[in-house]
Amino acid sequence: MANHKSAIKKARQDEVRRLRNRMYKTRFKNAAKKVEAALEEKNKDAAKTALQEAISVMDKIVTKGVVHKNTAARKKSRLSLKVNALVASA
Repeated sequence: MANHKSAIKKARQDEVRRLRNRMYKTRFKNAAKKVEAALEEKNKDAAKTALQEAISVMDKIVTKGVVHKNTAARKKSRLSLKVNALVASA
């Protein structure tokens, strides 16, 4: 356990940040799962709208520094490929 006053404050701040980052990461994952669920149902409209929402969420989380920009770009790219393949298979 931290002994100095500054170390105690830092530990407290780290805990708050950890919980906030966990919330953001959960939103990140849930957005991706929503797109995957729409793809499973082969619902093109739902997949497109879920993808737009997921991209928005991922971009916001990147700006907060919770997830690396390349990680978000990779996830967005893979989801986009799957949605585009579904739409093209009309």
